[in-house]
Formats: sequence, structure tokens, C-alpha cells
Amino acid sequence: MPSSPPINDLEAQEAEPRLLDLPPGTRADRLDKVLAQLLPQHSRSRLQGWIERGGVLVNGKTASVRQIVGPGDQLTVWEEPAPEAMAFVPQPIDFPVVAQSGDWIVVDKPVGLVVHPGAGNWQGTLLNGLLHRYPELGQVPRAGIVHRLDKDTSGLMVVARNVVAQTSLVRQLQARTVGRRYVALVSGHLRRGGTIDRPIGRDARVPVRMSVERPIAAKTAITHFTPLRWGNAPTGMPVTEVECRLETGRTHQIRVHLSSIGHPLLADTLYGGKLVEPASRQMLHAARLQFEDPADGGQKVFHAPLPADMRAVAEAVDWEEGALAPEVDQ
Repeated sequence: MPSSPPINDLEAQEAEPRLLDLPPGTRADRLDKVLAQLLPQHSRSRLQGWIERGGVLVNGKTASVRQIVGPGDQLTVWEEPAPEAMAFVPQPIDFPVVAQSGDWIVVDKPVGLVVHPGAGNWQGTLLNGLLHRYPELGQVPRAGIVHRLDKDTSGLMVVARNVVAQTSLVRQLQARTVGRRYVALVSGHLRRGGTIDRPIGRDARVPVRMSVERPIAAKTAITHFTPLRWGNAPTGMPVTEVECRLETGRTHQIRVHLSSIGHPLLADTLYGGKLVEPASRQMLHAARLQFEDPADGGQKVFHAPLPADMRAVAEAVDWEEGALAPEVDQ
């Protein structure tokens, strides 16, 4: 009987397998169904995955999901840990650090990096990288993460290095005293600034979207916006560069709010944004971050330049000449 997994690259499998002898009286049935009865703590879909990856043998031979097993058969099973069990494993993930102190770390999150582990992204996240670079964050809830950015939004985030600092920063967010300013490229010529105060919740028809139109479990969401300059993309499509200041921090807030007034972010196809070369993700960047230092109460202000992909899109736009637009309430 083998003592190592039949597929050597299954690093997540346990080193030693479980041997399960099917006793007399066992009802003959498909392998995945029998395993589901023997190992009820695991979902049937997970068990099917183990079988398909070669992690289950029947009488020492590679098995298939639909294979019939019954009394007298011996099953060899290498149990894989659940994906979420690997979520808080330190990993060498690359990300730039703008500044740090004994209480906080300011990160310039790259495009494409998921902040926190979750379904579909249990590893390879900013959290995994933080735990690798700063082992002490293993003693802080969520590795010190205070707020998030979408996977395809770049820019500044603050991470707490201890529980006291994390508590202070979270309270600042709740009091709406953390300054967060974003730069966005949107379709259309947005000539006036203003404030969008519309609650955001899950879209009732498309679960991956958020919405201001009959949202589920809506929460207060306030975005202040100022158009900075106007121009036209090489295709002739009108484009506006907009600065957004968040008063609240809901999921997809800027994306939803600007789309709701008819100016979706370029390349944000989830919310109606149009693709513009060379944009391949929503054109949104967290450019400025301000907070009160938990240690001495002093104000800390940080800036992050536009990443290369967003800068390339902006440079391709034929911008109008003229001064920056003033912010006007609406």
C-alpha cells in the first residue's frame, strides 16, 4: 500500500493517508457517496476534488468519482486541509511600503493584489505578505488590516502593527476623520463637483454587484467628488479625471456612486464602464491618505503617484487646456 500521495505536487495533502476498510454490510455505491458517509465533516464537492486529484485510492489503485465500491474494499485517503485553513500562512508576496513606524505601516497596494483571503483567494494576498514580512502581525486581528481596496484598485492603505494602534485607526474610520482621496478616470465630461449621498447595498439581481437602486441591506455611503480636467480619448470618447473624497467606505463605493450619476469608471465593465486602451481594469487609484498617529496624535499625510497602467491611459487622453474645476455642491 502506498505511503505517499500518488501525485507528488499535492503539497496541501497530509503526509500520511487514512486507511478505511469497508465492512460487511456496507451498501455498494459510488466512491464519492461512500466517502461522504464515512467523512461527514467534509463536503461532497471537496471529496470529489480529492478523488479527481489522485488523493483517494481503492485497493491501492487510482480511483474515479463514479467508481462503485462496497464491502471488502480498502480506501486510502489523503485528507487536504480546507482552503481557509491556509488563509493566514505567511507568504513572500511583493508589495511596496511607503512609510512605517512602530505602530503602523503604509502600503501602496499594487493592481491585482487581493487584500484579505476569501473565497477564490485563500492565499497569495496582501495579508499573507504582511505576515511574512512582519511576523508580529500574527498577534493582531486580520494581520493589522484596517481597511481594504478592491483587487483592481491601486494605492494607499494603512496597516496597524499592534492592537492598540488598530483600535485607534478603526475608531478614526468610524468617526470619519481618516482622509482618503482617490483619482478616477471616468467616461463623459463631468463639469461640476458635488456630493453623492446614497446608501449602498448588494444588488438584488446581480450578487457580485453593489447598488443604490433598491439595494439589499443598504448602508450610508457618502462620496465627495471634484472634476480636475476634461479631455477625449483617442477614440473620441469624452473623459474626465476626478478626485473623490470618501466620507464612508462601502464596498465598491466610488465605482457605484459615479456610475449612478452616469459617469462610470473607464474599464469598469461591472458598472457600465467602457474599455479604453490600454486600460484593463477600473481606473481608480487611492492617491492620498491622512490619519492621526496613534502614538502622538500628529497628522500623517501620504501620497502615491499613479501606477504605470493608469498613467499610460491618462497620457493617451487629449486634455483640454484650462484651470482645475472648482468644487461646487449639488
